[in-house]
Amino acid sequence: MHTINTILMVLLRLFTFYLGLITTFFTLSFFSIPTASFYARLLASYGCLLLCASYGVLASLTLRLFGKHRISQWIVARAFYYTMAWTTGVHFEIVSGKEHLSTRPCVLIGNHQSELDVLLLGAIFPPYCSVTAKRSLRLVPFLGWFMALSGTVFIDRSNSASAHAAFDKAAAEMRKERQSVFIFPEGTRSYAEGPEMGPFKKGAFHLAVKAGVDIVPVVAGNYWGVLSVREKRFRGGSIPVKVLPPIPTAHLKAADVEELTRTTREKMLKDLVALTESPMGQKATKAYVGAGEEDLARLATPTAMASGLEQRLANPPT
Repeated sequence: MHTINTILMVLLRLFTFYLGLITTFFTLSFFSIPTASFYARLLASYGCLLLCASYGVLASLTLRLFGKHRISQWIVARAFYYTMAWTTGVHFEIVSGKEHLSTRPCVLIGNHQSELDVLLLGAIFPPYCSVTAKRSLRLVPFLGWFMALSGTVFIDRSNSASAHAAFDKAAAEMRKERQSVFIFPEGTRSYAEGPEMGPFKKGAFHLAVKAGVDIVPVVAGNYWGVLSVREKRFRGGSIPVKVLPPIPTAHLKAADVEELTRTTREKMLKDLVALTESPMGQKATKAYVGAGEEDLARLATPTAMASGLEQRLANPPT
């Protein structure tokens, strides 16, 4: 009993110190100290991630008792989204296509910009969906435990045979349990300063064709102005997201995957440019909002954003 009390006391002191550190950095940020806001939100983000991963372990274990563990990642994703929004002031807002998230089962794909994309998952993640992740994450305390318990598809990128086997198993699970999967087809973060995407790997598209399910692309506008690790910038802001209509694959074969990959990336890139050039997108991608540009916040509502976006896509610039 004495040992348990000692451990709890140490954990409480660590938590108090961590909270005090975050509060100090946030306080310093009000005095225009350049990197204070970055470190305040960075520490807050790691704290939210650890807290929600711990919650996820308990939630996954509990839900397994009732045969509901397939919604674990959705529950934890929403918890992470709201805690991050409260502590960092960062929001991913779905401005168009939210109804497409009800497609089930499907392979959801998204553009991969930075570590902040975990928060994007919190905003768009539907029930009965799981992520794919590199196998090494399974060993990370709390986060790895939660991912393993909640049905994450772990991929060994250094072993193609193992990766193919994991995708075969995932395809069978998708058909049997109507479970969706989320994948970042770029495979790595772009850290782009503008509306750019890296080349797509074909794994997500092979999986969709193998399972015979739709692909649902999710595009987030560039948010270099909100987070830039290199420039030590991390501020609050709203980032526009569009969910594109489902792309059917039931009629496709393995030979069609290359063309499917190319056309899907082109569609997503077109919307990435449009989102980034919208009022909400401009505020998220700019490092600083200058005098007279504050109205971008007023204009950047989901309704106005969706209207402006659709108008732009219907009348693209020549």
